[in-house]
Amino acid sequence: MQALRTAATGMAAQQMNVEVISNNIANMNTIAFKRQRAEFQDLLYQTYEAAGSQSSDQGTIVPTGVQVGAGVKAGAVYRVETQGALTRTDNPYDLAIDGRGYFQVLLPSGETAYTRAGNLAVNDQGQMVTQDGYQIQPAISIPSDAVSVSISKSGQVEVLQAGQTTPNVVGVLELATFVNDGGLSAMGSNLYKETVASGAPTTGTPGSVGVGTLVQGYTEASNVDPVSEITALIVAQRAYEMNSKVISTADNMLATANQVKA
Repeated sequence: MQALRTAATGMAAQQMNVEVISNNIANMNTIAFKRQRAEFQDLLYQTYEAAGSQSSDQGTIVPTGVQVGAGVKAGAVYRVETQGALTRTDNPYDLAIDGRGYFQVLLPSGETAYTRAGNLAVNDQGQMVTQDGYQIQPAISIPSDAVSVSISKSGQVEVLQAGQTTPNVVGVLELATFVNDGGLSAMGSNLYKETVASGAPTTGTPGSVGVGTLVQGYTEASNVDPVSEITALIVAQRAYEMNSKVISTADNMLATANQVKA
């Protein structure tokens, strides 16, 4: 009975849906996390009678036909790139991106990764790094005698050193943008990497055309809405239960058919 297999695909699809939702909820407090949404597609159809076929010798046409679907499959898990709320921290090395763009991160392998998590720090060499110690690109070094650090909306980093009255510019941060942000591949640790789907990165200073600005002393919160996620979780659970009910019903129908005696 096709209903058994169809309902099984529905249960598998809703299981994936719950897994995506659970990941969103787990990352509610992850800096700059972008929620994901599972999207589904119907499977192939078995055609018993094609629409538009002739139903008589007089040329009458079947208006709709008979097609029965084979179930559902996961089409994509889409990342929702909406802006997260800006949370004030008063930490001079915390930077939130207001708008489009990603910080560029140099990995130990020499590759470049991308992140929106701006909870940065300074390592033992004075370099601005991520929480994992990966260096931000272009490299920015803060002098050891720096009294204060100021980062403008356009990414210009100024430091006031001990014994001086005028701040010095030590570098300018750049952001990378992509034609298709959803095509980036998540690596974990708030990092993404470029793919063929995302396209090559375009770098520019914050505030330039198509690039967001930086806000010092803030971090970008996750864009996960707990109420929406709990609602989606309940809907997914009910859909899973209904598909399991279809399997039980189909099994009972088969049992009834098997009990028929000639």
